[in-house]
Amino acid sequence: MISSFEGTNIYTKDTEVSAKFYTEVLGIPMPFEGYGNFDGAKIGFDKKQPGIIIWDAAKWGNLTTGFVNLVFGCDNLDETYEQLKAKGLDCQPPVTMEYGGKEMNFRDPDGNHITLLEGAY
Repeated sequence: MISSFEGTNIYTKDTEVSAKFYTEVLGIPMPFEGYGNFDGAKIGFDKKQPGIIIWDAAKWGNLTTGFVNLVFGCDNLDETYEQLKAKGLDCQPPVTMEYGGKEMNFRDPDGNHITLLEGAY
């Protein structure tokens, strides 16, 4: 039977650009650098926990079907917004949602949707 959740695969036309977006712009660690040229690179907070696995779409095909929405938590979304804007990320300020938490939405270089969340659902 199923024993664990490994992560979410995303397929990109430029693995290096995608990996650097998640690590350098968003500041998420890369516990596994992949099999050369970032192919199969894992972005996450611990190699043994679920993460985002980045694959070269030209090499492996684009196996993502439908839309991907990655959700990350942060302690202070207003501060995170300012830090990301300073790094050149094109994004709108956070908004307070009906459930009381704050959210900020934007896209990665391949168009995958990303939500930053402050406060629980």
